Amino acid sequence: MSIEDIQNEIIDEFSMFEDWEERYQYMIDLGKDLPLIDDQYKTDSNIIKGCQSKVWVHAEMEDDKIVFTADSDAIITKGIIAILIRTFSNQHPKDIINAETDFIDKIGLKEHLSPTRANGLVSMVKQLKMYAIAYQTQLN
Repeated sequence: MSIEDIQNEIIDEFSMFEDWEERYQYMIDLGKDLPLIDDQYKTDSNIIKGCQSKVWVHAEMEDDKIVFTADSDAIITKGIIAILIRTFSNQHPKDIINAETDFIDKIGLKEHLSPTRANGLVSMVKQLKMYAIAYQTQLN
């Protein structure tokens, strides 16, 4: 699936819920299904800077696609990173670099987060794109 297809799928899923209580619960459930990062990668170098909670992300290349794993010590944050991992994992670095992230606004996520969590979300997107840039440089 393309990144855009996955984003549209996420938008559709979030539109099924009546209110933000249900959406938060859905995000928590997504966080529970997150492909967890191996404990050896829960290091300071894998922590995303700018997040209030601790969020660890690990990336590696498999067949010219980046596979992300992650974890967080906060349940909502874990749900947020789960949405981003679902969107960007198993994608080519160039596609991640060029991907729009307006689906985040379309599901209303940013406006329903505290300012510090919203900043953390921006930091998560930036970090995933930085991994993509680094791996794309290796492919060139």
